[in-house]
Amino acid sequence: MTLHYQLDGPEGAPVVVLSNSLGTTLSLWEPQLAALTARFRVLRYDTHGHGQTAKKGRVTLSQLAGDLLTLLDSLNIKKAHFCGISMGGLTGLWLARFAPHRLLSVTIANSAAKIGEPAGWLDRARSVREEGMTTVAAGAAQRWFSEAFRHRSPQLIEPLIDQLARSDAEGYAACCEALAEADLRHEIKAITLPLLVIAGEQDPVTTVADGEFLQQQVAGSQLTIVPASHLSNVEAPQAFNDALIAFLLSQEARYAG
Repeated sequence: MTLHYQLDGPEGAPVVVLSNSLGTTLSLWEPQLAALTARFRVLRYDTHGHGQTAKKGRVTLSQLAGDLLTLLDSLNIKKAHFCGISMGGLTGLWLARFAPHRLLSVTIANSAAKIGEPAGWLDRARSVREEGMTTVAAGAAQRWFSEAFRHRSPQLIEPLIDQLARSDAEGYAACCEALAEADLRHEIKAITLPLLVIAGEQDPVTTVADGEFLQQQVAGSQLTIVPASHLSNVEAPQAFNDALIAFLLSQEARYAG
């Protein structure tokens, strides 16, 4: 599997990997790019079956993580900071648990050790295979953003919904099936990497309680709650960026010390 990726920011700077949510592409991270590239080299990528990354049949959470490790190898990046949202966050938890030697720190945004229920994911996979992406796209804004933000910023939301509607149904369905199987609730206590959890106070998908569970299970982790729903990096970019960059700089200071 060859991941489509983009590198921005100064060469030689510490690398921050950004991993997108189900149904989005690397462009999801545009609200973070200027703030991060002032100090960091930023690696964004399209996950399996999303954007310009081809689908490859059935996939698991460990394979999604392995795809990224292969990309890091190909770019000769030995260690990186990681920030993932929703499905990307779950990928980050897997990496923090099973490949901690490749990461400097982990930020998990609007995610959980287990997202949703298997039956729901399998139903959604079956639905998009049979009916296409239209129905999923029609309900996405309500899942992703608060009502106030939907009224306030349709110009930011509509491109994300249009992109979701055009997404490859099979690639999306395969990732739904990966999420149906993914459950790290009994693994995360073993994580020892520096961990920041970002939760959206109005997120109905991965709730504040999910974020609190992560913080309670991972020793020394931090929790920041931002005024947003599920795609908090888009809805509350300033609060998201402030929390992420403060955490990254604190880790860089620790390594420098």
